[in-house]
Amino acid sequence: MGRLTGRLFVLFTTCLISFIAYSSQIFVIWPWYGRVLSVELLELLIPFNILVGLLLWNYRLCVMTDPGGVPSTWRPDMNDDDGYEVKKLTRGPRYCRSCENYKPPRAHHCRQCKRCVLRMDHHCPWVNNCVGHFNYGHFIRFLFYVDVACTYHLVMLTKRVLNSTTYWDEPSGRELIFIVLNYATCIPVLLAVGIFSLYHFYSLMGNSTTIEGWEKDKVATLVRRGRIREIKFPYNLGVRRNIDSVLGPSPLMWCCPTVPPGNGLKYPLADGDDSAGEEWPPKDPDAYIYPDEDPNHNFQLPSSPWTYENGTLNPDLHPTSTRRRRSAQAKAAEGPYAAVPPYHPAYGRQESHQTYPLDSESDEEEYKHPGRRREFVRRGSEGYEVRPIDREDLLRRYIEDRTTEPGRYQLYVPDPPSEPESGAEEEHIPLAEKVEMWRTRS
Repeated sequence: MGRLTGRLFVLFTTCLISFIAYSSQIFVIWPWYGRVLSVELLELLIPFNILVGLLLWNYRLCVMTDPGGVPSTWRPDMNDDDGYEVKKLTRGPRYCRSCENYKPPRAHHCRQCKRCVLRMDHHCPWVNNCVGHFNYGHFIRFLFYVDVACTYHLVMLTKRVLNSTTYWDEPSGRELIFIVLNYATCIPVLLAVGIFSLYHFYSLMGNSTTIEGWEKDKVATLVRRGRIREIKFPYNLGVRRNIDSVLGPSPLMWCCPTVPPGNGLKYPLADGDDSAGEEWPPKDPDAYIYPDEDPNHNFQLPSSPWTYENGTLNPDLHPTSTRRRRSAQAKAAEGPYAAVPPYHPAYGRQESHQTYPLDSESDEEEYKHPGRRREFVRRGSEGYEVRPIDREDLLRRYIEDRTTEPGRYQLYVPDPPSEPESGAEEEHIPLAEKVEMWRTRS
């Protein structure tokens, strides 16, 4: 996302918040109270404006606060206690090839910001910034105030609508338009941000980020399939300590913007963690491990595009079927055919010109497997080239093989029909003909 596009997202979000917050007060609530300042009006609007102010404050902090980057001079100390976490979880230092620098635990590279972000959660386009260690608390508070302020806003609008139906205080045309617009903008925002908030509140209580949530899902899948043993998430300190690590140790200050504890380069581990010697996230043992690149390798294109050992075509490789059409057989008398295409380097050499052998005796004889399609053998290679078989043919062959197996099934063979008796023949004779037959007999 470019710089201009990100700023347009921030401008749109700010305008949407301002429209929902202030259009309802100016065009709905203020006319409802007769455009007169009163105690009841202040009691209704002051809490709402405080929520809107805290919402905008935390939104500004999300946009302006640096989520935290990895210092260029940072190196993991593998001998000190500070390096214990690095060794325990990753079995060595993590390195970012894009930044060409070491990465602390829980840090990831952001393609939008083009750098590694400490405790990266995700890159949010609505704040035009990464959500990381130093602004994740502001982001959580921003989501919380959006939910509370939108709920308060809907309560005010609903109270105005119910008052018009109860006391016959019908709104004017302008009020009605802004009531509909506020409902149309506030309800989708509350639903979308509310679902998003529930996920992040759940992640906050588990002390995991969005990326680590994906990693936990992958680990659960590997455990369920029996590929690895169950591994405890090492940063889950308990609900209270997890919230303190993001919003601060004082519950009274959780709703106020504060600086998160720590520097983002190391994090405390869970007490009694039994994942010693394990890395997080654990790797799939069945996954293919790409070999390390050879720094001294120098790739050079070959002089010829053909990869056979003698620099030309495989002499033992012939067409799939040696049966040739009549037109090809008629042209065979004109002269030999080249075994290589015209653009091949060996084209034109006398030894490279040869004709494919004519139909052999084995090709002329009848195929000895009736009911099956012919299997073509590719000369000079391994295996068979088998044409696809349709399902009906495969099912018919399966039934024939099973039913002809002796002793497996008792086939029912119906008896041949017996000759009909004279009485049975007379049943099919019409009554009029029977009467005539009786008369002639008598």
